Amino acid sequence: MVKNILPLFICSLMFSCSNNIVRSDYKATEGGQWGKDNVIKFTFSGMDTIQKNNIFINVRNDASYPYSNLFLIAELTFPSGETVKDTLEYEMALPDGQWLGKGNGSLKESKLWYKENIVFPTSGVYTLQLSQAMRKNGNIDGVEHLEGITDVGYQIEKTK
Repeated sequence: MVKNILPLFICSLMFSCSNNIVRSDYKATEGGQWGKDNVIKFTFSGMDTIQKNNIFINVRNDASYPYSNLFLIAELTFPSGETVKDTLEYEMALPDGQWLGKGNGSLKESKLWYKENIVFPTSGVYTLQLSQAMRKNGNIDGVEHLEGITDVGYQIEKTK
């Protein structure tokens, strides 16, 4: 009897501990291009005000993405109206051109660190806004239509 219960207990423990995702959402870009003025907006609420969380920005790109890095502007607005705005740079490919994201074929998904060990201080509606901030070398104006970015999302996970 004990021999039968032990494997069942181990399996249930593995499955219960593997799902730390609190929230996750994606939005598709228009025709696989992320426009310079296209701010992708997510709202979420019902967050635990005690638990520490990690926030990730998820980006799906295909083989037509022409750069090895990605600049983003992320703006997190709290229910109180306080806003935290960050300019972020992520490496998307190795120097030899190999994509760093996961996936088979030409579509890759990158899970990019945004905020680590964040506690949502109050209950209410939070807003995360993401925009691309890519520039070509020597140009002041941003890339009007960033090709190869098919989807943009976020993921909030409980810290372990």
